[in-house]
Amino acid sequence: MNIQSATYRPATSTRPPLAPAGVDFDAIKQRQQVTWTSGDYAVIGTTLQIVGESLAEAVDLRAGERVLDVAAGNGNASLAAARRNAQVVSTDYVPHLLEKGAARAQAEGLDIRFQPADAEALPFEDHVFDVVLSTFGAMFTPDHRRIAHELLRVVRPGGRIGMANWTPEGFIGRLFRIVGAYVPPPAGVQSPALWGSEPHIVELFGPQASDIRCTRRLFNFRYRSPAHWLAVFRNYYGPVLKAYAGLDPERQGQLTKEITALLETLNVGGPDSLVVPGEYLEVVVTK
Repeated sequence: MNIQSATYRPATSTRPPLAPAGVDFDAIKQRQQVTWTSGDYAVIGTTLQIVGESLAEAVDLRAGERVLDVAAGNGNASLAAARRNAQVVSTDYVPHLLEKGAARAQAEGLDIRFQPADAEALPFEDHVFDVVLSTFGAMFTPDHRRIAHELLRVVRPGGRIGMANWTPEGFIGRLFRIVGAYVPPPAGVQSPALWGSEPHIVELFGPQASDIRCTRRLFNFRYRSPAHWLAVFRNYYGPVLKAYAGLDPERQGQLTKEITALLETLNVGGPDSLVVPGEYLEVVVTK
């Protein structure tokens, strides 16, 4: 997908968009932060490193460029950018994930600055970065318009925004729908999976973009079995951990059956293994 700049009207304001009336995004964000602090996302995050590497190539990252990784988790995109000799700032609102990223950078001798930050209120001046990245991070912020505004604000004209977002139709999007039937999301909040749809990306970034490229890609979840996948995600992946914690044993059992059925349906690894392709949308926006 390649969308030319001629299809867009120029932006008329750089002010942050107003939040929809009646939605307390601050309270929602606080609950989300508790969710992502639970478990240990780094256990999951390290398996996704290849996505950060692919995104660094997709944005054609150059040595010496100033790069911001937003909602970086334990630093997959940060490490990928630093390996390409960029000047990298890695941000997240979960401090222990930044600590995990810093340990990885130190082990590789990579020079990365780690800084706590709210993705919806980035503590940086306008237009200071050449490239802004986010892999499966910014998509989980509750206020889609505000985070899009922030990503555009901090990147310079002609700079690039690169994102990797799970699609609604893919494995994680389908998992969200299953979990959401047991633990409904907050009222008034758009699904994070919308970030994996091309029209939503165009709606959010189009007015200030000179070019948007969206490519559907696959990440393969590789585990020993559905039970192995479920054990890892129940213990370490905050949204799944919290979902189970809020259910009684009977409902937990029902949720396990539904997730197991989804894993078995999508498994392409045969009877002795689990390989589940997870579709995501690779997004490159040029401002």
